[in-house]
Amino acid sequence: MGEQKQWYLEYKINENRPGLLGEIASLLGMLRINILTINGVEDQRRGMLIRSQDEESILRLQYILETMDIITVTKIRAPKLRDRLAVRHGRYIERDQDEKKTFRFVRDELGLLVDFMAELFKQDGHRLIGIRGMPRVGKTESIVAASVCASKRWSFLSSTLLRQTIRSQLADDELSEDNIYIIDGIVSTMRASERHQMLVGDIMRLPATKVVEHPDIFVRETEYSLDDFDYIIELRSDEDEKITYEVIDSGFSSFDIS
Repeated sequence: MGEQKQWYLEYKINENRPGLLGEIASLLGMLRINILTINGVEDQRRGMLIRSQDEESILRLQYILETMDIITVTKIRAPKLRDRLAVRHGRYIERDQDEKKTFRFVRDELGLLVDFMAELFKQDGHRLIGIRGMPRVGKTESIVAASVCASKRWSFLSSTLLRQTIRSQLADDELSEDNIYIIDGIVSTMRASERHQMLVGDIMRLPATKVVEHPDIFVRETEYSLDDFDYIIELRSDEDEKITYEVIDSGFSSFDIS
């Protein structure tokens, strides 16, 4: 028996008639391809994770589906993270067309955002992740929830979640390459002591996953650049909200950072 491999199949429904899904499921069954997960993926599209030990069966499936006028195959490939999340949540994460490492969410999609970050946290290797967003939109809460989902311990170096946190040292058991370190880019660069900034520098050099809120301010005030980030996440209250730091440059008093 060969090893079972997974594929992501997505198709656009050109004519949504009764029994269509049943016909496709029957076709998969005849080709001995198993359906693992299935969901609608926006705009008359359906996505599914499928599994087969025979790549030839997948090629035959693709050939047969491409002869059907009622659907148009849009993707058939080894599943990427965005594919798995699209099937799980029924919609694709929006990615910037020009900045491929920038992913956009609105507050109604916090479940999808938490799931996305948790999957990033679970991956081998360390990541530097930036998260943009206005006050009280849910940035810090999402990072903590994703850490819980990924069974990772998290440590705040700086934050305003409950009250302003500015750490100047960490306990020995807080230093681990497996931890998630959370940094508020405004508090750490514009409000903090030299000892805190030295700690941030040490943690930034540690091969562990770091999440920096307000990455634009962080790179403006440090030697780091946005190119150093592996992912940039934008979280808005709604799609039209502008993420702006004008109030920070005019003084902190009116910017309740969270």
